[in-house]
Amino acid sequence: MNKFHSTRSTTDSLTSKQAIRKGIADDGGLFVTDELGERLVPIDDLAGRSYQQIAYDVLSVLLDDFTEEELKACITKAYGPQWSDERITPVKPLGQDWVMELFHGPTSAFKDVALQILPRFMARTTPADGDPDEKIMIVTATSGDTGKAALAGFADAEGTGITVFYPQGRVSRVQELQMTTQQGSNVNVCAVEGNFDDAQSTVKKIFGDRDLTARLEKDAHVALSSANSINVGRLVPQVVYYFSAYAQLLEQQAVNVGDPVDFVVPTGNFGDVLAGYYAKMLGLPVRQLVVASDRNNVLFDFLTTGTYNRKRPFYETISPSMDILISSNLERMLYYMSEKDPRLTAYLMNDLAEWGAFEVPPELLAQIRRLFATGWADEDQVRRMIAECFSEHGYVLDPHTACGYFVMQQMPADPGVPRVLLSTASPYKFPRVVNEALGLKHDGTDFECMDELSEKTGTEIPPMLRSLETADVRFRDCVEISDMGHYVEQCADRL
Repeated sequence: MNKFHSTRSTTDSLTSKQAIRKGIADDGGLFVTDELGERLVPIDDLAGRSYQQIAYDVLSVLLDDFTEEELKACITKAYGPQWSDERITPVKPLGQDWVMELFHGPTSAFKDVALQILPRFMARTTPADGDPDEKIMIVTATSGDTGKAALAGFADAEGTGITVFYPQGRVSRVQELQMTTQQGSNVNVCAVEGNFDDAQSTVKKIFGDRDLTARLEKDAHVALSSANSINVGRLVPQVVYYFSAYAQLLEQQAVNVGDPVDFVVPTGNFGDVLAGYYAKMLGLPVRQLVVASDRNNVLFDFLTTGTYNRKRPFYETISPSMDILISSNLERMLYYMSEKDPRLTAYLMNDLAEWGAFEVPPELLAQIRRLFATGWADEDQVRRMIAECFSEHGYVLDPHTACGYFVMQQMPADPGVPRVLLSTASPYKFPRVVNEALGLKHDGTDFECMDELSEKTGTEIPPMLRSLETADVRFRDCVEISDMGHYVEQCADRL
């Protein structure tokens, strides 16, 4: 059975259920299992299998303490009629390449894939101390999409509450409305004065605050957990869509079983691309994972030089969900790539916390670069790609996916290796930016921009986004970074 421990030590030995409930290790590390890769997911019969069947194949390997009945119940509920495409993550041709659309869930972003199933996982975990009254408070920082997807997943879920923090003025208007209009008796949404990295770092400190967590457990019977991709239960469902992409390429005769594939992944927090690494470890023939960044290109610099340095200018760009300087999930990749060395991982993470930077040994960088390629796009290039992709293929990209499209265009094409671009969000979440890039009217409200985009491109507005115009705003709170812990306590008292 898979046993989970921190990336920074091997003292823990948790089941996947325990790791999902806990969220983050006591030493600040992320949960990993050394058994990853010992059991492979067969690819010979992937073609023709439904997304739900593939999800069971993958998750039964990664979360092997869930029973067959539990997993299948979670999968059925998570990937049902709330998705606008029965393939869940459909793969479509894009010129000579392919695009995998990850935005057909209830919040129009790729985070839905994981956050529709995480609450179902969480409901099947039990308190470590057997407290029958214990409730879970999900505390999450978002750069735009995780927040709404987590809120939608956990709203009114029994035995849980959720508090989401987002950086004030640094998400799109549509993203903000998606969060602040969320229904549910157990949800809380709060803006913070700061950027995403500030909020995310403070959430991690809240988890590590022994006094706070002890008070919550004693006074409110509340345990904290996370819905960010630092939670292994958030990460592993994303592995599924890489296998689904391969199944669809097999069905469309773009590959034969065993042929390699490249994936191009727009990412800021490294979780989406790390899931591709897990897929490779489970036997998927991934040749290369391409990390696409925006102007906050800390991952590009790391993957080209071996030095990760967060002490640099922070840019607010037109791809706000990628405006991140501390890529949390990189820690898991460093652990596995360093041949599962918790001491080295702890040393590097300590340097990052203390000095704002770390440098990996040259041999480790060489190994990382054998699998991970990288590139980045500035905002003018992003706008140009949105225009070019629509002009050449009649396909509308959101600004995050456009970062990936730019990087993909810079790569030398290998006719023998298909390239799949992960499309992370609906363009209707960023209608003003997309309209501007396409030369369409963009000076009205976001909803007028949506209507213009739909009319001029012949694409359909996701109903849940268009309806935000008349939704009631429930949450207007805004706190300083230093007050986030106090806000969480107030929310826990109301659970």
